[in-house]
Amino acid sequence: MSDTPAAVVVRRGAYHDSVALMRVSRALSGLPGVEAAMVAMGTELNVTILRELGFTVPEAGPGDLLVAVRAHDPGAAVEEAERQLATAHRPQAAAREQPPRTTRSAAAAADAGLVLVSTPGEYAFLEAYDAVEAGLPVMIFSDGVPVERERQLKELAEARDVLVMGPDCGTAVIAGAGLGFANVLTPGPAGVVAASGTGAQQVTCLLDRAGVGVSHVLGVGGRDLSAEVGGLSTMRALRMLDDDPATELIVLVSKPPAPEVARAVRELPLRTPVVPAMLREGGPDLTEAAEQALRLLGRPVPEWPSWPAWHRARPAAERIRGVYSGGTLATEAALITGSRDIVDYGDDAYTRGRAHPMIDPTLRVEALAAAAETDVVLMDVVLGHGADPDPAASLAHAVARTPATVVVALIGTDGDPQDLHRQAAAFREAGAAVFTSNAQAARHARSLL
Repeated sequence: MSDTPAAVVVRRGAYHDSVALMRVSRALSGLPGVEAAMVAMGTELNVTILRELGFTVPEAGPGDLLVAVRAHDPGAAVEEAERQLATAHRPQAAAREQPPRTTRSAAAAADAGLVLVSTPGEYAFLEAYDAVEAGLPVMIFSDGVPVERERQLKELAEARDVLVMGPDCGTAVIAGAGLGFANVLTPGPAGVVAASGTGAQQVTCLLDRAGVGVSHVLGVGGRDLSAEVGGLSTMRALRMLDDDPATELIVLVSKPPAPEVARAVRELPLRTPVVPAMLREGGPDLTEAAEQALRLLGRPVPEWPSWPAWHRARPAAERIRGVYSGGTLATEAALITGSRDIVDYGDDAYTRGRAHPMIDPTLRVEALAAAAETDVVLMDVVLGHGADPDPAASLAHAVARTPATVVVALIGTDGDPQDLHRQAAAFREAGAAVFTSNAQAARHARSLL
């Protein structure tokens, strides 16, 4: 254990956004004399991580802020953390008028056409309800909304003739404008309805690679096709795209739906052809669904780019470990490989009080460090707006250091700000095999056993 002085400060009831906390943590970690730093909400997961890092953590709850530093001058580092947090939340000097006090009044003041809700889950329902009552479509980025509240909200949306995207809707593209985690896509004839953010990103990135643009991507939330919710947003989104003259074909992306909901969706009378991309045992994978869409549009199916790993002597691989940030990509990998050791670090259990792994690589870096020499580690790296601006900066170094064999599914387009080809080169130089198709990456990983 290090002899460097350490301090852990608890600020009761001081909520901060997880992305802001991650940025402050990174800034502190880069300061001279700072050996380790973590600024996070006091969730059970974050407390466990701090204790594993050797910090003595006082009693704290998920609504409390933890500032933990190990540094030559821990007091100064804590003061710097609090200064940065105060700066991040300082109101703009130009805002002289009384700000709106409700979502409805804010939307009216801005003449908004859509409301995006990104608050702690316990508050998201009321804000979204306010928007739907006002007759506005809403995208709920937040998770943690009870399923019965989701159903209630979507029933109200049916009455108000608007769309609810979410809860836990991470990706949408409306007429070229990306919301949440979104790739840079060319406009075109393919519409997407998705109960999966990363599943939608995989399909649209492959379509974009084949020269087929996208009209809209309407996320509906991962539970929409469950029996409890009944596919209310999915069916509304399908009808909306069916009425859109710019949409010639629709791809429906989801994990396995409830059978009765899948039947209701299939029986929906639509003029526009629908390609199902519903992951299930023995069904088509996301790449095969994208290829089917291309054929229906009369477009050729290209060879999906991949970059083989630099060869080095390794012992025989014994198991596949999945280290994923996308839930649907993780499900697809599990179906193809048959591995039960596929972890979705984007699951709610890992994101309470901390940034999503598409932004914060910490948990996946730790997983790579813990991998064995006889493991094949299969992982996704998702590019686009909202994601880590340079995932290779941290993950490629972790790939180079791990004793395991690594296979990367790189999800992105040539237009994404991270530069797909530069990212691919960095991971390949670190020793990984890189694929733009998650399904092909999973099959390659399976072939290594």
